[in-house]
Amino acid sequence: MSRNILRQVFPICALFVLLSVLIGCGGGGGDSGPSDLQGTIAFCSYRDGNYEIYAMAADGSGVTRLTNTLAVEDHPSFGAAGSKIVFWSDRDGNAEIYVMNADGSGQTRLTDEAEDDYEPCLSADGSKIVFDTRRDGNFEIYVMNPDGSGQTNLTNDAGSDSTPAISPDGSNVAFSTVRDGNYEIYIMNADGSNPINLTNNSAVDDSPSFSPDGTKIVFMSDRDSGNAEIYVMNTDGTVPTRLTNNTSNENEPCFSPDGLHIVFESDRDGNQEIYVMDSDGANPIRLTDYSGYDSSPSWG
Repeated sequence: MSRNILRQVFPICALFVLLSVLIGCGGGGGDSGPSDLQGTIAFCSYRDGNYEIYAMAADGSGVTRLTNTLAVEDHPSFGAAGSKIVFWSDRDGNAEIYVMNADGSGQTRLTDEAEDDYEPCLSADGSKIVFDTRRDGNFEIYVMNPDGSGQTNLTNDAGSDSTPAISPDGSNVAFSTVRDGNYEIYIMNADGSNPINLTNNSAVDDSPSFSPDGTKIVFMSDRDSGNAEIYVMNTDGTVPTRLTNNTSNENEPCFSPDGLHIVFESDRDGNQEIYVMDSDGANPIRLTDYSGYDSSPSWG
């Protein structure tokens, strides 16, 4: 789950997580999904008593634990044609960026800073990783090479910048920022130049993610109902369209590799679970069904 939404939309979320642990973990898979769902979904789950990274088939079957520590592991992101997953972990004392193979092997630390590094996104070709960090006093968007070298500040703004996403061709980075007084979605060139506000409203807009063809950005907003819902817009900010309409909170959307579906997290059934829907918002289906907390899906 995005740290921004934890602060802005779900201030008592941690209490529900603790209660779910006291009640106990259980349950099986989610609803029966459509047969055309392909690939693998990585996600964060609290089902075993602490936050770990898991993977499952895109229909919700074959859930496999990829990390196994006493630390917090969160925000997995597929890249490099689905062969690698980046994530953040505080296993070494504070939040740092790690990378592993898609099967959980080869876990390697990429950053080593006194301040926290969060929310990494690996480019489709595996050549760059963007992430947010507060090493400069407030949250900024950084980019680095896949081995952790060449760490460079892209934003350098007094307002906090977070939840970055790289376009499929690597030419742009979308991100959330409070530089205008509230959370907005911005887009900039991959070198940090020419930042443009795409949303420009008084609501919370957060968690952008590009479609595989680079023409759309899916994101979270509370603009119409006061609760978090999933929206999609063109990459120039035009034609924002609401895809979900519930009294619950929906967040962390991500397109499937073929662009036909969107995976997201939702508490519509009482606790945080992973769902998938068509890219137009139709046919929502729950993929997970646990009393623990499932969030931050990424589709590879």
